[in-house]
Amino acid sequence: MLDYPDITSCILWFAGCNMRCDYCYNPDIVFGKGKISVAEALTFILSRSKLLDGVVLSGGECTLHKEIIPLATAIKEMEMLLKVDTNGSHPERIRQLIAQRLIDYVSLDFKAMPDRFEAITRSSLYKEFEKTFFLLQHSKIPFEVRTTVHSALIPENDVMLMADHLVALGYRGKYYIQNFVGDTETVGVIQQAHKKVSTLRYSNPSVEIVIRS
Repeated sequence: MLDYPDITSCILWFAGCNMRCDYCYNPDIVFGKGKISVAEALTFILSRSKLLDGVVLSGGECTLHKEIIPLATAIKEMEMLLKVDTNGSHPERIRQLIAQRLIDYVSLDFKAMPDRFEAITRSSLYKEFEKTFFLLQHSKIPFEVRTTVHSALIPENDVMLMADHLVALGYRGKYYIQNFVGDTETVGVIQQAHKKVSTLRYSNPSVEIVIRS
């Protein structure tokens, strides 16, 4: 009920990612090779089709997986809703999913401002993120933008700048902030987050900042 708003769903975690965010708490998934096949995943979903309303494809980065289109097709054939969690690095795959009407909701991770994006993600994929954003913006697919905040990497002032940046890109809606939780192993070695975002005074009416944790 948490990962897909108001929908009873299961989550498929895809191994592998093309970013290396230091604060990422899924190193076993980012660096892993996966433990079950697509066929096994579909068998699991089918066995619970009367209990679930939807499926979330997450990761890692699920859009990197070569079987995501047939997997999504099979899930939709079960008449289930499908949500995709993505870092936005594979706009062509998102374009395919939209064109084939395979997704119902998207959570798009906004990692950092353009000038900080490479330092935060260890990748040069900001332009791809922006392409994915505009694809979603011009589609009829409901989507949200969210950012994980670690105070040593993204201070509160940067959150404000990121919200302003989304407004400049044309975003209108809720911008979700998720505080880093430092109780597990992470992809990189980082200092302890010394401050959590609890409230933010943001006055632009186009975007509402919502603290999720």
